[in-house]
This record gives sequence, structure tokens and C-alpha cells, in this order.
Amino acid sequence: MTNSRVRPATPVVTAKSRETPTALPGQIVLVMQGGGALGAFQAGVYEAMHEAGIEPDWVVGSSIGAINGAIIAGNAPQDRVARLKAFWALVARGKTSAGAWPWHVPGFDKMMNNLTTVTKGIHGFFAPNLRSWSGVENASYYSTAALRQTLAGLVDFSQLDKGKVRLTLGAANVRSGRMRYFDSRDEHLGADHVMASGALAPAFPAVMIDGEPYNGTAASIPIRRSRS
Repeated sequence: MTNSRVRPATPVVTAKSRETPTALPGQIVLVMQGGGALGAFQAGVYEAMHEAGIEPDWVVGSSIGAINGAIIAGNAPQDRVARLKAFWALVARGKTSAGAWPWHVPGFDKMMNNLTTVTKGIHGFFAPNLRSWSGVENASYYSTAALRQTLAGLVDFSQLDKGKVRLTLGAANVRSGRMRYFDSRDEHLGADHVMASGALAPAFPAVMIDGEPYNGTAASIPIRRSRS
């Protein structure tokens, strides 16, 4: 008789499993969508894969998934989890906690966190844009100049040129509305491509690539691209 309450044993992660890649049939494709805080979940999924000895052959990302994807594909396997944690620790900095106030009002801490983000931005990611009047590249509530610096410190874009992990990032042409997928298999990818995919209008500015403005307002879940 089977006991329905008995749960399957949790796989034991050993130092050997971390160092030895797990052999799986076919190509391992990691697809990461947009959605802000969903990116933290994505980072946890990759960490579990890494601990099980599973590394992606191809990463497809959009918006926050593009940032996570660039960090994964743009680093050696042994450095990826640490770099992901560094990014998420950076953007989580400055949040208030329940213990920061002498009283407790339900929802007050969440309201203050939201207010702080709206008025000050997120450290290492975006800040209020004082040049929003000066052209399409600045037509947004916030500037993402801080994100460019963060990516420079966490992603080795030359790693993508080696072709060990393919990276594909989706962004929409602002003028035509058509999606374009930038692929490390076909061209060099840099911070501009990551930032274009994550440029959610009107909060973040479009990014100029090949003389055209791109942002991340379409194809939040780039699952179809992973079939090509």
C-alpha cells in the first residue's frame, strides 16, 4: 500500500555534482521572461540548476530576464551565482523594514518602500531623470545610467564572443513596433542590447542600436525564439 503522505527524497547536492556537469539529452535552453521581481525567482532557478551540475547551452531573455541572462552567459560557470547574488543584493539595498519605525501600521512599510522607489529609484539600477525633455534617448521618468555601470562590473561581454553559451535578447523597435532578437551567435552583444530589452516605457528610456531606438515593451515571454 502506498503512503500518499511520503514525499520523494530531495536530491543530495555534493561538491562533485557542482563541479561535474550533468549530462542531459539535447540542448539545454534557459528562457527568462520580464516581470521585475520575477527576476529574483529566475536567479534562484539558475542557482538550483548550477548546484545540480546543469548549465545552459543557450539563454534567451527579455527585460529583467535579459539582465539575468547576460550575467549568466557573460561569466564562467563558477562565477555566475555569485554575480547574480551581487546584482540582487545591490538592487535590494535601501529597502525599509518593519523594525525601522516605532509603530506598526499594516501596509505602511510597503507604502514607504514604494514611495522611496518612485522618488529615488533603485541603487545601481535607475534614478530620477532630470533630462526627460531632451530627445528620445532621454524621454523617460528615470535614467538607467546606473544600470550601465552595474553591468560593466558584473558582465564580461567578451565572454559572449567565445560562443560557449549563446545569448539571445529581445527588444522592440520603437518606430515600427517590430520585435528584434539580438543573438550572440550572429553579432557582438553589449550593455546596450541588455538595456534595450529592459527599457520599459515610459519609465526607462529607449536605447539607440544601429541608429534605431529600441525598448522592452513587447514579447515579455520570449518562448517562441527558443525554438529557432
